[in-house]
Amino acid sequence: MLKLTGGGTFDGQGAVSWPFNKCPMKKQCQVLPTSLKFVHTTNTRVRGIRSVNSKFFHIALVGCQNFWATNLRITAPADSPNTDGIHIDRSSGVSIHNSLIGTGDDCISVGQGNSQVILKNIRCGPGHGISVGSLGRYENEENVQGLLVKDCIFSGTENGVRIKTWENSPQYTSATNMTFQNIIMNQVSNPIIIDQTYCPYTSCDRQAPSRVKISDITFKDIRGTSATPVAVTLKCSKGVPCRNINLHNVQLKYNGLVPTTSTCSNVQALMFTGVQFPPPCSL
Repeated sequence: MLKLTGGGTFDGQGAVSWPFNKCPMKKQCQVLPTSLKFVHTTNTRVRGIRSVNSKFFHIALVGCQNFWATNLRITAPADSPNTDGIHIDRSSGVSIHNSLIGTGDDCISVGQGNSQVILKNIRCGPGHGISVGSLGRYENEENVQGLLVKDCIFSGTENGVRIKTWENSPQYTSATNMTFQNIIMNQVSNPIIIDQTYCPYTSCDRQAPSRVKISDITFKDIRGTSATPVAVTLKCSKGVPCRNINLHNVQLKYNGLVPTTSTCSNVQALMFTGVQFPPPCSL
């Protein structure tokens, strides 16, 4: 067992490096160092540490089994590029609880090959929210299954809970069995979003729709305010439409002059129950 505790701070001193990070603009780029990386560890416990101003990701998990973390504090400016708080890749049995994360990118990103991940009581902001993906960019990616995001608060983030996949995926993979529950949104630009046309660059190869099959996704008891009129976006793949998408008790308001709305495309077996505000979109 590996234990990392004690209340210390990892200072990435990233401000000197951020101007040289070209990854937000170019697909082929030099990736900067991650502050703290766990690779193929088993039964890891992390508690009470702080990470500030990473050059790239703050914390990365790669190929880990049974990883548990709590009371983390991760911070970087809102305009710092690619400073994901925690990135999880090809890992299983991951639990992250009771943590405060505010960065220039995803607070937590759940990449390919993960299973049985629990993210609970996370306060996120600033940043890009909690994201599954991006998926479907590389060959030999593995499926993602079994994610629970619960009891979280998002404040002033670009996204809330998001699933993002690339078009022109090299192979078929799946993202399935995910629940986003009891979540508060405070002025979040895209509170609920599935984006299967994800492209952060000026132009991308759009020869074919995404081949990532998204199914059995539940958004439950999500409430608060949207910073834009479109509070729910379900933009799925024309090639493999989303299946079994469930929204239960969604209450998202916009402070502007118009009510919030939903937009959906390429969704099969879409179910709405309980309170729905914005109103359900038509397919």
